[in-house]
Amino acid sequence: MSTLPKEVLREMIKGGNLKTAGDLHTYLKDMFKDAIQEMLEAELEIELGYAKGDKRNKQTENRRNGYTEKTVKTQFGEMPIEVPRDRNGEFEPTVVPKNKRDISGIEEKVIALYARGMSTRDIHDQIKDIYGIELSADMVSKITDSIIPQIKEWQNRPLESLYTFVFMDAIHYKVREDGQIKSKAAYVVLGVNLDGFKDVLGIWIGENESSKFWLGVLNDLKNRGLKDVLIFCVDGLTGIKEAITAAYPGAEIQRCIIHQLRNSFKHVSYKDIKEFARDFKEVYKAPNEEAALENLIEIEDKWGKKYPYAIKSWQINWDVLSPFFKYPEEIRTIMYTTNIIEGFHRQLRKVTKTKNMFPSDQALEKMLYLASQNVVKKWTQRYRNWDLILNQLMIFFESRVKQYI
Repeated sequence: MSTLPKEVLREMIKGGNLKTAGDLHTYLKDMFKDAIQEMLEAELEIELGYAKGDKRNKQTENRRNGYTEKTVKTQFGEMPIEVPRDRNGEFEPTVVPKNKRDISGIEEKVIALYARGMSTRDIHDQIKDIYGIELSADMVSKITDSIIPQIKEWQNRPLESLYTFVFMDAIHYKVREDGQIKSKAAYVVLGVNLDGFKDVLGIWIGENESSKFWLGVLNDLKNRGLKDVLIFCVDGLTGIKEAITAAYPGAEIQRCIIHQLRNSFKHVSYKDIKEFARDFKEVYKAPNEEAALENLIEIEDKWGKKYPYAIKSWQINWDVLSPFFKYPEEIRTIMYTTNIIEGFHRQLRKVTKTKNMFPSDQALEKMLYLASQNVVKKWTQRYRNWDLILNQLMIFFESRVKQYI
């Protein structure tokens, strides 16, 4: 769109006697109304094929038939206009469509505000202050409900056949259900495809985190076309290993080292945590599994009597804590922690932090979907050194990767 010449702007200011921002707003509002009216007249002229009063070039039996008064919502607030009619009732204006009273794009603005975590009351106040338009809480809810088909389409969209890494974790919220406040889990799955780009594969709302629900999620991924996953990175939920093995028996399962450390710290006195953490760094930073096990034995000798369970949990879960040792540093860095999905959760919490409780699963689903789309828009770069990582994965998982490249 070209800018107006300065001479035209000066003439507008002078002719309109514009002295304040309010004067300018009123002037533009009147100009907008006149422009809309002229556009409607022009549309009808094209429809009929002759200008108003130009009966000489009239080649149709149809003709103008007065006006219908209509109040529409615009970016300048509510505005009365007169929509021209034709005798045959065939005229379908484009600039102000029939049965539409909002030409401000207000729906998009409401959804954008909702996506940033604003309450229906806050959105009502914001829209009223800026545009002078009254929107009730019910209307805001109806506007945001318009994205429900979009959410269902996104949640059921086909997936790629193979993802190199898949991260799974849940984030918890309070939701009203059957007159009670219940704790619900939003199950989040994030994947990295063969091109090194990450994406949110889906968000499922369910009861508190359980391996049974996770198995349902994994089966849903299979039904949407995800045939194989090379490496799963998960937290320490009981039964998650069995759920993954049931759905994707060939996948490597890596338990998040950071989650494991946090669980260990629960059994360690505050005064010993720093030293305890420093010692365990020698375990997960070891060059290979053999060295890691030797360091774990040394830690057991040092801390075992004082904190037996903190050590025992590493020994019990070693089969899902140790897989990353077999891989080079570039792959290890990606798979040994679920920090990538925790970072995504932090972005969701920024949006939902003002919400102590959601009125329904659907309300939670709407907000998480909109927030996730805003986050994913920024994921435009693939993993650093991805060509090197992919070549390494092709060596470790040769036959499984090659069929999809």
